[in-house]
Amino acid sequence: MNDASRTQGWAICIGAGVLALLFVIGVLNGSYMAIAIPVTVLTLFVLGLTAWVGFTIATIQVEAEPVLEMDEEIPAADAAASNTH
Repeated sequence: MNDASRTQGWAICIGAGVLALLFVIGVLNGSYMAIAIPVTVLTLFVLGLTAWVGFTIATIQVEAEPVLEMDEEIPAADAAASNTH
């Protein structure tokens, strides 16, 4: 792990701490926005992930492998590989 990664990690920790402090101050002051903003951000994040997963599933390009018929034999290389469990 290099110094840049450690610096980024500490920056994320400090940023999270500052945001947590601001959230607690907002809640203690009775601010509606202190609850509404994080809930909105989290909701939009989860919906974005859901849309990304749906898009990935809808657009994936997978080719089906050929199905062996009952009278076809498995090639010797495949048979040897399947016996090495």
